[in-house]
Amino acid sequence: MELEVLDINGKGTGKKIKLDESIFGIEPNDHAIYLDVKQYLANQRQGTHKSKERGEIAGSTRKVKRQKGTGTARFGSINNPIFRGGGRVFGPRPRTYGFKLNKKVKELARKSALSYKVKNNQVMIVQDFSMDQPKTKEFTAIRKNLKVDDKKSVFVLNERNKNVYLSSRNLKNSKVVTVSELNTYDIMNASALLFAESSIDVLQKKA
Repeated sequence: MELEVLDINGKGTGKKIKLDESIFGIEPNDHAIYLDVKQYLANQRQGTHKSKERGEIAGSTRKVKRQKGTGTARFGSINNPIFRGGGRVFGPRPRTYGFKLNKKVKELARKSALSYKVKNNQVMIVQDFSMDQPKTKEFTAIRKNLKVDDKKSVFVLNERNKNVYLSSRNLKNSKVVTVSELNTYDIMNASALLFAESSIDVLQKKA
């Protein structure tokens, strides 16, 4: 499987790069993708939710009413969950939502996601480029030339480029990551996946 390398003007360079079938051409495993995306989203949750339970409510310890003779249930504290302003029964507590996922499952999920994108013609290879200074206008022009300005796009670079990152930061549907930062969620969430030419070699050697 080969893809043509485009320049930042959206024109072909005449050069083609061969994609490794073991990464971009496997039979996708939907369940592995589901687990990896689920773990990613779970790890984004702060888990700082908290409500006060009966023992944490600041209220009088005076007995609400006498124990017997009222014809109703007995109450010993104004902090009782039955009363308005009382503590909450089994309320949320701070917790971590993350869970363990085997490394091989994550690798399978990533390869499955990449294979889906290749099958759907949503992968492009762009000639390596850089910016002398952060310019959102220039980055927007590149996206327009590549005809991805109206799509959710992820640019995958070989290494971190501060100027390219800062140029894309304010754009709603654009994200710039390095090969090591690329994850299954970003791949599946994107409508266009654009690899810098040098990043393909790094990705295929890493896998």
